[in-house]
Amino acid sequence: MTDTASQFLFSLSRRRALRAAGAAIVAPAFGACGGSSMAQGAPVELENAIRDFAALEPETTSVLIQADVPDDAWTASYAPQRQLFIGSAVKTFILAQFLRDSEVARNGVTEQTPVEISDRHRSAGGGVFEQLSGISSYRNVLEAMITHSDNTATDIAIAHAEPDRVRALIAQAGLGQTQIPDSTRMLFSYLAGAPLGVDIGWDGIQNLDSLPYTRRTDVINPNVSMLSSANDLVSWYRQVLSGKFFSNAGTLREFKRISAMANAMALVPPEDTVAYGKGGSIDWEGFHCICVPGQMRVRDVAVTFCFTINWKSNETDTGSRSAEIAAPMARALAAAADSIKQLYPRKA
Repeated sequence: MTDTASQFLFSLSRRRALRAAGAAIVAPAFGACGGSSMAQGAPVELENAIRDFAALEPETTSVLIQADVPDDAWTASYAPQRQLFIGSAVKTFILAQFLRDSEVARNGVTEQTPVEISDRHRSAGGGVFEQLSGISSYRNVLEAMITHSDNTATDIAIAHAEPDRVRALIAQAGLGQTQIPDSTRMLFSYLAGAPLGVDIGWDGIQNLDSLPYTRRTDVINPNVSMLSSANDLVSWYRQVLSGKFFSNAGTLREFKRISAMANAMALVPPEDTVAYGKGGSIDWEGFHCICVPGQMRVRDVAVTFCFTINWKSNETDTGSRSAEIAAPMARALAAAADSIKQLYPRKA
């Protein structure tokens, strides 16, 4: 389907879906849900916000919002099956695998273990460790990876967790549309034109224009990329935030603590709403991406979400379009939160 409106779906809980006799409910017919409060008021604005987000780039956007309202769960979506570039949103998988390893002190490493910051794993972007050398702790590395999306921190963390072990976790979670690189520097090396598997090193990262390669423009590719779908990312956050992949309750708390520090979680969910996630973006040779997945808690109801947009342009980038893109995301999550608050008003 290419028509924007025809790709919106509002799906009911299994129980209510059975009552609906299997009827397909395709937006803009949100009102077809009868007297349900989830189909009135706020959900109408939710539909409008998702439509506005999708209209920004109808062929390369994707949205999924799932609210686990007791006995009345609902989802709203636009092309949630699309595999798109998600950038640093993949760092949530690295965080989870590192913390799983920390539970058993794999190779003697925990969050408190000292780690060297050097050119061995240095990569561009993030602004925390890029120009620093010395000794820090893995805890600082994990926080820098999520809070500031620092790519040097990311490459240090994934080097310990090991890319294939992170991929094994992704497979365990059943995320068939998710793809990660061996490191951010390996991604940049490939996009810079280096042969598959070649690391151009920190010197190469600093001197991209001097490399004897032709830059690749196929950011979405089967070899080295950062890809996923809204279906995968919503499934991931619903699973990981339930504690499914951790042995200790304290590890889940640490995953939540660090995930709550991601800057997108303070910008898109409603103000004063607890949220966990990790956004991503890229600007490369006219290709651009913004992705914001995560989960917010409203009256102790989990609302899990993913917004992704990819586009190609030599006139715009993520900086120039960030406000335009973030606005319908925020409206959608505000509408979802408001609908839940109407169901569960605070007692005086």
